[in-house]
Amino acid sequence: MLSFNSFCKTLLAVLLVQVAVRAQTNPLTAAVSIPGHPRLLLLKGEEEGLKRSIGADKSWEKLHQAVLTECDQLVSVEPLKRIQIGRRLLDKSREALRRIFYLSYAWRMTRQEKYLKRAETELLTIAAFSDWNPSHFLDVAEMTMAVSIGYDWLYNDLSEQSRLSIKEAILKKGIEPSLDTKYNSWLKSTNNWNQVCNAGITYAAIALYEDQPEQSRTLINRAVTSVVLPMGDYKPDGAYPEGYSYWGYGTSFNVMLISALDKLFGSDFGLSAQPGFLQTAAYLENMTGPSGNAYNYSDSGLNGELQPAMFWFAKKRNDPSLLWVERSRLMNGDLKKQLRDRLLPAALLWGNGIGITRIKEPKSTMWVGEGKTPVALMRTSWSDPAAIFVGIKGGSPSTSHAHMDVGSFVMEADGVRWAMDFGMQEYESLESKGVDLWNMRQNSQRWQILRYNNFAHNTLSVNDELQAVDGKAPLTAHSSSADFMSAQFDLSSVYRQSLTKASRGIAIVDNAYVVVQDELETSPVEATVRWTLLTPANVKLTGTNRVELTKDGKVLTIQVTEPAQIDFKTWPTVPVHEYDAPNPGTTLVGFDVKIPANTKSVIRVILMPGSPASQKKQAPKPLAQWPR
Repeated sequence: MLSFNSFCKTLLAVLLVQVAVRAQTNPLTAAVSIPGHPRLLLLKGEEEGLKRSIGADKSWEKLHQAVLTECDQLVSVEPLKRIQIGRRLLDKSREALRRIFYLSYAWRMTRQEKYLKRAETELLTIAAFSDWNPSHFLDVAEMTMAVSIGYDWLYNDLSEQSRLSIKEAILKKGIEPSLDTKYNSWLKSTNNWNQVCNAGITYAAIALYEDQPEQSRTLINRAVTSVVLPMGDYKPDGAYPEGYSYWGYGTSFNVMLISALDKLFGSDFGLSAQPGFLQTAAYLENMTGPSGNAYNYSDSGLNGELQPAMFWFAKKRNDPSLLWVERSRLMNGDLKKQLRDRLLPAALLWGNGIGITRIKEPKSTMWVGEGKTPVALMRTSWSDPAAIFVGIKGGSPSTSHAHMDVGSFVMEADGVRWAMDFGMQEYESLESKGVDLWNMRQNSQRWQILRYNNFAHNTLSVNDELQAVDGKAPLTAHSSSADFMSAQFDLSSVYRQSLTKASRGIAIVDNAYVVVQDELETSPVEATVRWTLLTPANVKLTGTNRVELTKDGKVLTIQVTEPAQIDFKTWPTVPVHEYDAPNPGTTLVGFDVKIPANTKSVIRVILMPGSPASQKKQAPKPLAQWPR
């Protein structure tokens, strides 16, 4: 029972959140005034300061030149065509945003006519499309943002006829569909759709403000009021429930929205103060392992990418250490890979004045976040490429874009990701074969997809059953102790069909090895529990309770210390159905344990990098005795 003081603190926190949300209602009034074009992100005359900043830092100069070189290539590329793939035009919208943002940036920074003309050609071509595919409104949102940036940034240099054609397209193919209830259900969404669509339409409202100030104010006020819904998912610590790739999507467009408002009106109307939002930068930074790969749970890709929004967060929080991973990508990465990022010029705008070589590594080697998808992310070092890295998640399969990966983890050591995750399968590859991909019910076809169910993740399967879709695993304990970094999750509701209790703890011990410990209690029926680990390594069964993984000249030993005797097995990862993606070079390794009815049992597995003989292991303890 809460004490009176605790109750008052809780009540005050709730009231503050409610006030913060209510404060967004209709912040713009007719009294507001705005500057002329350009007015999105980079105001007229701000180019000179940006040029000086770029010239003072080799990393920024390198990125700037890479963007210009890419624009030189774009000059000779034919304009986009309206070719829809399945239900989506999204790849064309994203490429439109990339081309127009890049070319408009190049024109403003160099005043070379070739960039202006090429951008104008792309804008007029897109403006002439029959529509921007409002039935899948993300397509409209990104296309609208693209055309709005081009219209605003090139406004004073476009012909009057071009301006009229582009403005008409923004109105008819962007803004008007956003007012149609047939297409704007995203206004009430709590996922990335809301963030992306509100950002795109707000850019249109800002670009056309002088022509229709009343409607523009209405659209901006609508966005500010609506976008707090998905922003509520950052509570309480900043863990983004949809994972790494969708952080890069939803959060980046959220920042595009906030940054544009702040630049234009001198206020973001309380959006950046939404609980957990500014803390989400630490979540994203910690989601990258020493290998440079992302912790790719749920519908996420594996390859880590430069994240322009991180520069906005670093400035907002006055914490350059949030850019440790971005520093590495700028200084050591292949910039050609980053040139596929349609928002890349924003990194130059938001990073203005940040000295890349002066960025220091983060002080903490562990980050935990609660919320819809609680995670724990821990490592032994930020600067050692051979460091141990572990990421583990709880949450629920019912969360947007989630898999049945509750309790799953990834693990790296010696530069190798030993315990991996498949991540997402490309949507069109499933939808084109008639797969009912977006039905999240317990017995839906979604959970038959190999990459989506628990049988192909680093977690438990009980009696060959799927995890419970409506179950949820909270983070129950964690410790950043130097010799025992750890986190614990209660998985009981996810396995409630066969178990009365299921807890998983994972720890990096003495900066030397990893322990995965499951404490289970069966119902009145016997249970067969399968423990699995997905790996890209070669697997060698070396005897009872032990298996050896090898990759790239490195070794990892997996040893089961409890139960006393198990038999390791391997399972193939070949497609189960004709719609499953191939998974070459991967293996599932693990074992089965039979647990009698009404019995408590412990499964303890040690992952040891290097020679197992060199490891001095701490005496095992129950989860209740782990540091907290």
